[in-house]
Amino acid sequence: MEPKIVSVEQMRKSDEYTIRNFVSGRELMYRAAEGVFKAYDNWGGKNIAIVVGSGNNGGDGYALAGILNKNGYGSTIIKVSEKMSDDGRHYHDIAKDLGVSIELFSEDTDLTAYDVIVDCILGTGFSGEVRGNAGVAIKAINNSGAYVISVDINSGMNGDTGEAVLAVRSDLTVSIGFIKAGLVSENAAKYIKKLVNADIGIILTE
Repeated sequence: MEPKIVSVEQMRKSDEYTIRNFVSGRELMYRAAEGVFKAYDNWGGKNIAIVVGSGNNGGDGYALAGILNKNGYGSTIIKVSEKMSDDGRHYHDIAKDLGVSIELFSEDTDLTAYDVIVDCILGTGFSGEVRGNAGVAIKAINNSGAYVISVDINSGMNGDTGEAVLAVRSDLTVSIGFIKAGLVSENAAKYIKKLVNADIGIILTE
């Protein structure tokens, strides 16, 4: 069955409804990371970077680092911000305890050494123009030459329209829960080579 296409607002409400009534946000974050892990089948032998932001999208990245580690794949977490959500901090601490390397992104950070880069900088709630460290990181990802996986949405993209002033260009985008309308728009086509969806058990509300 084809995944449903939803607006950012409908996704937000469905997420909140599911967390309030059925599944914790922390569990959904882990399921999202599992969905990304399963959506790509070529982790082995790769030098992997997970570039994370301050919100729950970044939390997905921390959880993914732990899942990769438990499956025998090393990765490096590169933070564009010291801030993180409460659930994100939970998975950050797990990754740290597992010995995952965690670095802070700067203008001197070289991403060209990585074979795979996972983009977990900005989520579907973002709109407008990316500024600061996040913008520098997006440019570095796009210039890295790596295979790029965006989690839920390409960082910098508007989830409803697919428009962007600056956004990550992905080889694979793994939408979480349901497909956001912007991901299948004409605007998004130049940023996304392949789009898949990971069903993590979110209940769709009207």
